[in-house]
This record gives sequence, structure tokens and C-alpha cells, in this order.
Amino acid sequence: MSVRAGIVVTGTEVLTGRVSDRNGPWLSEQLLALGADPIAIAVVGDRPQDILRALRFLASEGCSLIATSGGLGPTADDLTAAVVGEFQGREMVLDEPLQARIAVILAPLMSRWPDLDPEAILISNRKQAVIPAGAEILEPVGTAPGLVVTPLAGGGPTVVVLPGPPRELQPMWTAALRDSEQLRAALAGAAEYRRDMLRLYGIPESEIAATLRAAQDAGVELERLEITTCLRRGEVEVVTRYEPAAAPVYDAFAQLVRERHARTLFSDDGTTVDEQVFGLLRADGARPVQTIAAAESCTGGLLSARLTERPGSSDAVRGGLVVYSDEAKVKLAGVDPALIEHVGAVSEEVAAALADGARAALDADVGVGITGIAGPGGGTAEKPVGLVWLAVSHGDGRRLTRSVNLPGSRADIRDRSTTVALHLIRRLLLG
Repeated sequence: MSVRAGIVVTGTEVLTGRVSDRNGPWLSEQLLALGADPIAIAVVGDRPQDILRALRFLASEGCSLIATSGGLGPTADDLTAAVVGEFQGREMVLDEPLQARIAVILAPLMSRWPDLDPEAILISNRKQAVIPAGAEILEPVGTAPGLVVTPLAGGGPTVVVLPGPPRELQPMWTAALRDSEQLRAALAGAAEYRRDMLRLYGIPESEIAATLRAAQDAGVELERLEITTCLRRGEVEVVTRYEPAAAPVYDAFAQLVRERHARTLFSDDGTTVDEQVFGLLRADGARPVQTIAAAESCTGGLLSARLTERPGSSDAVRGGLVVYSDEAKVKLAGVDPALIEHVGAVSEEVAAALADGARAALDADVGVGITGIAGPGGGTAEKPVGLVWLAVSHGDGRRLTRSVNLPGSRADIRDRSTTVALHLIRRLLLG
């Protein structure tokens, strides 16, 4: 049986939704990669009893490792270290060498802000050097140290105490895996797992459920695989976690998916459509770079943002035009105003004109046009909210157009439109 692990994310700002939790999912991914079995992510406010209850719950569920994030700062509501000390039965003590290291970290800050009261700063940050007796200290990345705390009496989980800011938590976790014997000991029983992902587009999740039944009927030992499906950004992700000995079982399952869903399976190695489009645009030994430009109405630049997320995108991405108004479509993308008057801004013809206009305006090989009704208002019986027209054109004369009726909120429609556009680009580039 693998190591069971839990995560406690602290902070009233996270609990109330003012700040999105980036640490819980990230830590869960890291634990999965290490072969541990994360059973829960508990998000609690800055209340000592709630933090303590979360720790006790995870311990009662058999977790031998708990990771916490947040609550390590100098203010009164930063309580995690003290609560973990109570949970592990350890008294809180001042670690003077740690206090001195924190003072060195704070020195540049105080020199940069001469009006600050140095004594008040040092007193407030002294709190960060008060730790559970016997805890292993993880060196600060910001000002807050992390901790690895084992139970004083033994028999309970090891708790890794990490700061809240992801830019501090992530390198500290990496360093802890490298340097902390106590953390490595807590993970010593972790099983070795492999994880693979299949990505499909243009298919409902219910089809995957039918495929799973077909796999069982075909004798594939699905009980040896941990299969999860998720609909994300308009795509279906099928993630499978399994022990190395079950690799032939996974291969049989993946082959069955390939056969049943040959038209909709676009990635059997986990690569995203963004990565595939980027690879198709980039030069290789057989072909030069293909450049791309977009003219976006309802998506307001979201496609251009996805196209430029990766380093090196400047080799292929010429730029993007945000043509939200009809006037912008005419002035920036060169769309004929008579065309808009005749067929309307949300139409196949205008999407195609936007694609051609972006390609011409920015001297690109590939042009993309997107126009639609993202809502919540503005729809009609003929052109309802969620209707989006997309077009992709190439300088060699190839062209693809498509309309979709997308469900969800305004944000959902805008985001999913970019996924549709990327798949259209991929189809064009693949010929």
C-alpha cells in the first residue's frame, strides 16, 4: 500500500475565494509523482482550532505525511507553526541562529525603506524564528522558514510546514526533498507509479464511459489501472495511473481508445494542442517556420495570449488584432463594411475575412479569425449566445471554417473558443 498523504492549505483569504489556491493542487501533483497517495486537500481559515481539526482528520485517515501551506508570516494571524507544534506535542522555542538568519534577510528591505522602524520589524519577525522544539528547519526562500516536524511520541504523521507564496513554497519543497532526511523517511514506503494521459477533442465524457465498459468486455484488467476522466477547456483528458507491472494492461487500454476514437484522439503522449500547434509552426529540418496572426472579436486577445505562452513563440507569432467593434474590424483587419452590413459581424464570411485580414495586416503565413456572441446578452433566435464562427486561412490558399454553439458563462465561451481555434489551426497545419 502506498504512502497516504494529506494537504492543509491555510488562510482565510483562500477559504473565502479572494485568493485562488495554487499550492494544494501543485503539492498533490508532486506527491503523486513521488508515488504517494494524496487523499484530501483541506482549505481552512486562520483559526487555530480549524487547522488543528484538519490535521487530526488527516491523521485519523491514516496519512503518514501532511504538507501545510501558509500561516508562517510575522503577523498575529500566522498560526501554522504553533498549531503544528501543539499537534505534534512539541513546545515552541526561539531558535536564535534562525532569528539571526532572518535578520540578515530583512536588512536589504530595511535599507530600501529607511522610514521603517527597524526594531519593530525585527520584533515582529522574531515570531518566525519561534518553532516547535526539535523541528527540522527548511531555509527561507523569502523571510519565512519551513519546517519538518515529527510527532514527539512517535506513531503519527510527519508534517512539512511550507510558506504560502507559491514562489517560496515550490523551491522550498524541492530543497526539502533533497535535504530533509525526515521527509524522505516519511516517503520511504511510496510505491512506484507511472502516469499517462490521453487527450480527446470533440467527444463527450459519456463516450469514454462506454469505452471503459467495452474495455472490460474485451478482458482488459481495468482494476489494475486508476483511470480518471476530466472535461477541461472543451477537451476530455483521460489520465491513468498504474504500477509498472501493469504497463501491458495500460497499453491494451490505450490501443482500444485509439481504435474506437481515432478521429477524436489527438494526443496519446499527454501533449496539449497548444504544444502541438507550437511544434507545427516551428522550423525543423524539413520545413521553415510558419508564421501566424489572429484577428479576435469575442475572445479579445485570449487566443493570442495562448499562442505566446511558450518561450520562442516570437519565432512564429506575428501578433494579434483585437477587433471587438465593427469599426475595428474594418480599420484594423480590412473587413468590408458592406459585408458586415449584409451578413452580420457573427458569420462565416466575416470570420474568414478576419483570418485573411490578420494574415495580410501582419504578413503571416496563417491567419485566424474569431467572431461570436459571448453573452450574457446580445443573442437572438438566429444567433444565440454561445454562437462562435472561426476561420483559419493559409497563404497557399487552404482554408477551414467552423461554427460552434458553446455552453457556459461568458468566460467559458471565450476560453473554449480559443481551444476550438487551436484545433482548427492544428488541422490546417497537418493538412
